[in-house]
Amino acid sequence: MNQTRLFLIFAWLMVASLLWVEWGKFNAPKPPSVVAATAQPQPSSLSSVPSAQPVPQGAVSGQNGVPTAPAVSSPDKSTALAVAAPSSQRVVISSDLLRLTLDGGNVLEAVLLKYPQAKVAGSPPVVLFTQDPAHYYTAQSGWTSANNPAPNHLSGFVPENGSGHISLASGAASVSVPFIWNGPNGVLIRRTYTLKRNDYAIGVRDEVINNGSAPWEGTIYRQLERLPPVIKTGMTNPESFSFSGATWYSAQKQYERLKFAKYMDDGKLDQDASGGWIAMLQHHFFSAWIPDQKTKVKIQTDQIDGRALIRELGPSFRVAPGLSQTTEARLFVGPKLISQMQAQGVNLNRAVDYSQFRIFDFIGQGLFWVLSHLHSLFGNWGWSIIGLVVLVKLALYPLANKQYESANKMRALAPRVAQLKERYGDDRAKQQAAMMELYKKEKVNPMGGCLPILVTMPIFLALYWVLVESVELRQAPWFLWIHDLTARDPYFILPALNMLVMWTTQKMTPAVGMDPMQQKMMQFMPLVFGVMMALFPSGLVLYWVTNGSLGLLQQWWVGKKHSKPPAATETKGKAIAGK
Repeated sequence: MNQTRLFLIFAWLMVASLLWVEWGKFNAPKPPSVVAATAQPQPSSLSSVPSAQPVPQGAVSGQNGVPTAPAVSSPDKSTALAVAAPSSQRVVISSDLLRLTLDGGNVLEAVLLKYPQAKVAGSPPVVLFTQDPAHYYTAQSGWTSANNPAPNHLSGFVPENGSGHISLASGAASVSVPFIWNGPNGVLIRRTYTLKRNDYAIGVRDEVINNGSAPWEGTIYRQLERLPPVIKTGMTNPESFSFSGATWYSAQKQYERLKFAKYMDDGKLDQDASGGWIAMLQHHFFSAWIPDQKTKVKIQTDQIDGRALIRELGPSFRVAPGLSQTTEARLFVGPKLISQMQAQGVNLNRAVDYSQFRIFDFIGQGLFWVLSHLHSLFGNWGWSIIGLVVLVKLALYPLANKQYESANKMRALAPRVAQLKERYGDDRAKQQAAMMELYKKEKVNPMGGCLPILVTMPIFLALYWVLVESVELRQAPWFLWIHDLTARDPYFILPALNMLVMWTTQKMTPAVGMDPMQQKMMQFMPLVFGVMMALFPSGLVLYWVTNGSLGLLQQWWVGKKHSKPPAATETKGKAIAGK
């Protein structure tokens, strides 16, 4: 097998892999729809929660006594929002990055002010949390208690200072809004949400104050609940290649994940954990609850009326009369910005899921690290991708030289190989044996050009995931007609250039030992890759065109250097020696 055949195999393997992914998505079970209600929205089947008064755990039939949100089925978004909390109990709080609608137990809506939905003038910002029944997604937190009244996320908390809209003041570092629950027997719980400037992590602080005469016991829970989104599959939709589902991280088991499509079968998790977080991921954006890393919690997943849920339950408290205790957590709501995620200090950046294959995820993290440093130098992600290609080419320069030298030697042996084919005719065994003997005699390794391809292909595949997943490149322009590196080339200029580079490279690559059928297949490879690249993100095609162009230049240079006749070279050497 020579290097051209190996390249052909890798090309078809990649095509087959993409087709396999599409086949799997096409045959995957569809996300269940929301259960319709006939009159007023009712609590889900896992709970029976009164709509006004807080309830003790004993009155709740949900998992670990934690109530779930009522099934939303109204076609009107405003009605669904009203079911979650009356307007008199809602507070809107804004920072420079986020606008949240809160009712104490729920983050009803989260608007990402810096991220428009589309790259057009006047495009509305991305809305992550919403009570819209067709896209229901929310973060919730409450308390359960076996023996005492406690506020859950459905009822109990009210704004301490009344409803309204609170914004981050000019020059201020943060803005806060308190909610309060006044229980019987003098127990009070004050919950404070805090937004900081230039930060997507929301501080959520619960303070339990026992002014009564008896101890109070309770357990806090924090959860994310979402109706699985319906994602259009297809090679032209990068969102379909990004992981969509629940993930969690713990010191015990590290990073784990569960696709929304698997919730029906594998959605019953109940494990002890500490030092981690829970999250729900989608293309470019996510939400995560980050508890105190020193506390132990239970991580649970469930599927309720077509909605996916992930929860952390704990820690538990026993507050003696006259005392108080505090528990704090962070709720991250926003884009998958590596810098902000790393700032949380809890391995939250692992939620940037470059691939389900660990090796590609590892390579992807390294590639993004290099890309981010190049971006700090160039200030443009397109030029950063080109810079990455140059660095990879420099690192592989010695290997590539061996590849092209091997190709030149194979080209020089082409007439002798043709003679062997004529001599042995249809006897393929003798023909192959004679060719191997010839390669051995001339010290030519037909596999000499394989290693650069073996190194380049994983980088190419890992970079694909980096370009699909990295929100930093979302809607990022390169130059002239490329206005979004994560979208396909609108005029197919880069795919056409890629076809030209591949065709030229093919003409310069020897086809020694390749039968006519294989040669015909190879002639179609530039066209096959051109069609594929027309559907890929333009940033990936830019990488491949740059990589191919530099490879073509290097191949031409090596070929020119080794194309001098041996006799001429020897005569020149003797003349120099005589002087």
